[in-house]
Amino acid sequence: MILAAGRGERMRPLSDATPKPLLKVRGKPLMQWPLEALARGGFGRVVVNTAWLGEQISAKFGSVFVLQPASNKRNRLLNQEQMQGRLRIAYSHEGRDFGGALETAGGVARALPLLCPLETAGTTSGVFWVLAGDVFAPDFAFSQAAVERFVASGRLAHLWLVPNPAHHPRGDFGLSPEGLALNPPSGDPRQRYTYSTIGLYHKALFAPPWCDIPAGNPGGLRAPLAPLLRAAIDDQRVSAELYEGAWTDVGTPERLVELNQAVMR
Repeated sequence: MILAAGRGERMRPLSDATPKPLLKVRGKPLMQWPLEALARGGFGRVVVNTAWLGEQISAKFGSVFVLQPASNKRNRLLNQEQMQGRLRIAYSHEGRDFGGALETAGGVARALPLLCPLETAGTTSGVFWVLAGDVFAPDFAFSQAAVERFVASGRLAHLWLVPNPAHHPRGDFGLSPEGLALNPPSGDPRQRYTYSTIGLYHKALFAPPWCDIPAGNPGGLRAPLAPLLRAAIDDQRVSAELYEGAWTDVGTPERLVELNQAVMR
């Protein structure tokens, strides 16, 4: 699931007429980068939630995304099957259905029937990626092996953490030597890292006792994800790892300019 429903207040005025996931980074709409990465990883379906100017997102990407061959040497080395990766895209239109975004947990709960359809079978049933459509991580690999490890772990979520950027120096979660996510209390000297917004989730996290929103969220309840995660972390049900590749929360016009200028240097 790609989260693309936010208003993008910090990105104004650029987001007044264009939803943030469609702003261009290095010549492509920001959301196209994770679509390409998911297709390269062999995944075939993606759900996108929308609210602010959501009709522009569905008009841009439609119902099928096809990975196009690139001219650079790195992508020429990909095998033919990867180069022809296709993603079927379904949309959860929160703005159309409820007049606005439902926040992260509310949005995932709303999309659960699309993410985990009843007819889906197999060992990975009920497991899905979640990532923000306004984060730039061009080298992150969405792999089947990561899904298989997560399924085997029996945990409720697996988070990728990143070193704290300048605009978020205190971070979000700790990381134990055993690979568990931690909630260090205030004043705890242990290192905190920033949640990259990329994670693997099991649908059980969006059901009691962790979440009281019915699957499909028919009432359009708005709810954040952080309280669910923190409760599951305290129960040692969430694992994590540190990702040190290129990563940017493209939250302001200044950060967008910096990313686009960097490629021209």
